[in-house]
Amino acid sequence: MVKIYNTDIETNVFSEVTEYSKGCWINMVNPSEEEIKTVCQNVGIQDEFIRYPLDFEEKARIEVEEDDNTILFVVDIPITESSQDGILYTTMPIGMIVVRDDYFITVSLRRNKIIEDFEKQKVKGFQTFKKTRFIFQILYCNASYYLDYLKKINKGTEIAESELKRSLKNEDFLRMLNLEKSLVYFSTSLKSNELVMERTLRGKIIKLYDEDEDILEDAITENRQAMEMSKIYTDILNGTMDAYASLISNNLNVAMKTLTSITIILAIPTVISSFWGMNVGVPFENIPYAFGIIAIIAIITTLLTSMWLNKKNMLK
Repeated sequence: MVKIYNTDIETNVFSEVTEYSKGCWINMVNPSEEEIKTVCQNVGIQDEFIRYPLDFEEKARIEVEEDDNTILFVVDIPITESSQDGILYTTMPIGMIVVRDDYFITVSLRRNKIIEDFEKQKVKGFQTFKKTRFIFQILYCNASYYLDYLKKINKGTEIAESELKRSLKNEDFLRMLNLEKSLVYFSTSLKSNELVMERTLRGKIIKLYDEDEDILEDAITENRQAMEMSKIYTDILNGTMDAYASLISNNLNVAMKTLTSITIILAIPTVISSFWGMNVGVPFENIPYAFGIIAIIAIITTLLTSMWLNKKNMLK
């Protein structure tokens, strides 16, 4: 899918257009081969610049093509995916291509909230022809969404932990494992994004304007805050998982101890009665009330053994 937007310089009206005009924004979402070819021919760039962000494994980086005067920014943005164990928070690359002073192109594998915010004009001060500001606004929105998703991950951790306190279910552990994986994805992507923003801040990649530099600095601050939150939540989640793993192991040990004690108690009557089941001379064989006497002996021995095991905390 390819859509072209433009902000009129005189009226400042944002609208969707059909022509490739100077200062327009070209948004590409999972484009077809034909769409890639059409865009490249109209704006005059190599198709590799569009294909790079379409690789799900592409890492955050900056690439400059001096011959075409084209700059590619690739950053990782947070997304959500459905899985059998609940929602998985992960990341995907998004490409921002500055083509000379003429066009601005965004490329992504799927629709995402960051681009939708710009399409719906939810970002203050957004204009398609201000490409430097556009990049910094995307970076800032991206960092803000990381913070928002991290809060949701933390909330999900608290819910899963609350469920585990009531009953140790595999589903809750798998949900926490999903959250742990999400934090790993976020931490890795946030570090890569920071390198891109730091390199941009040095001013050697794209011209920095004083009124826009503050946006980039705010984006870096938000990104660092997200990195710190990701580390804190990772430590908390790892500690929680380790604690519950120890709790499960301890519960298993307690259960085995109790079952062993019960086995010992149940074995006493069997051992005593087996003595009188042998085909040899035994005490009380000529006494009419022998069965009752043996039963009383078995009961007393069982009770004494139970009391001793209970005193040693073997039945708890």
